[in-house]
Amino acid sequence: MNSYPDGLPPEELAFQRLYGPWKVSTPAEARQLLEGYDGQWWIAGGWAIEAFTGVRREHEDVDLSLWRRDIESLRQHLKGSYDLWSNAGGSLRPLTDQRPEQPDDADQIWLRQHALAPWEFDVVVNPDRDGRWVFRRDPSLDYPLDDITWVGQDGIRYLNPEMALAYKAKLSRPKDEQDLTATLPLLTPDRRTWLADLIDHLHPGHAWPPRIRG
Repeated sequence: MNSYPDGLPPEELAFQRLYGPWKVSTPAEARQLLEGYDGQWWIAGGWAIEAFTGVRREHEDVDLSLWRRDIESLRQHLKGSYDLWSNAGGSLRPLTDQRPEQPDDADQIWLRQHALAPWEFDVVVNPDRDGRWVFRRDPSLDYPLDDITWVGQDGIRYLNPEMALAYKAKLSRPKDEQDLTATLPLLTPDRRTWLADLIDHLHPGHAWPPRIRG
């Protein structure tokens, strides 16, 4: 019997047949998940854009980020309630007491409550350099966390919109174009210049910088 929801796009249906369904979680649910966790964490991706712009859009998941060095602290915090699975380009492996180490090539951890439950959170583990946030698109660049994040009225820390867009520029999917359109009018000239220069550095000839500079 087919248990998948009707009307799923072909790509999403193929994904769910391989990996199982996803529950669309929210930043507020991430905060509840991490209540009592003593490490730093923040929200990236589309939710970070929405928090900044106030423009609502659909989300497939919530991009929850924390330090790679804190993976074991997260595992201990969630022990008994959520299972952690490292994701290296689609290769999944559980992080267990016997094998708690995150593979070097895995930048994501998926969370679910048990094998029959949907995935709930996509955790992006971020490297640091002497406590500074390392930009995974170009690891030669690093920043103080306070410089590339902000705290919303909900008390949740979000990735700055220009940094979220710098990540999104690589794929330029329809939702990324939508996020760019919603964000640009709200960015100061200095932030627009910073974003355009970074995308020029990462992706020479990209279509976004002329639009960003106006």
